[in-house]
Order: sequence, then structure tokens, then C-alpha cells
Amino acid sequence: MASFTLTPETWERVKIKFLRKYRDLTQANLSFSPGQEDQLVQQLMTLVKRDQKYIEFTILKALADPEGNRL
Repeated sequence: MASFTLTPETWERVKIKFLRKYRDLTQANLSFSPGQEDQLVQQLMTLVKRDQKYIEFTILKALADPEGNRL
């Protein structure tokens, strides 16, 4: 179970950060529906070839400073 909750607004900020960090990702790769955090983590694990802890850490880090540019 994901250790965070996303809204469409917060996901947009996190998504921008992921797109900056992982240039080979596309908007279509990063689709998200509220309540589908676990599926998002699984999808990101596959796309960036990282484990669940890394993905969740990265998202939580992005959520800690939603207005900043760093991921």
C-alpha cells in the first residue's frame, strides 16, 4: 500500500518533476486517477526500473516541496 495520497493537483506538480528527471517518460506514461496510488507506484517502478521504496521516497520528496523544482 502506498504511503502517500495524491490529488490531481499535487500529481501534476509531481509529474512535472518526474518528466524533468526522466526525460524518456511521456505525459501518456504518467496517467493517474485519484485512489490509484498503488497502481501508479507499480507503473513507475516498471518505467524507471527502480524499486518501490525508491519510487515512494521520490514522490514523498516531491510532495514535501511541491513548489520547488527539485525532485
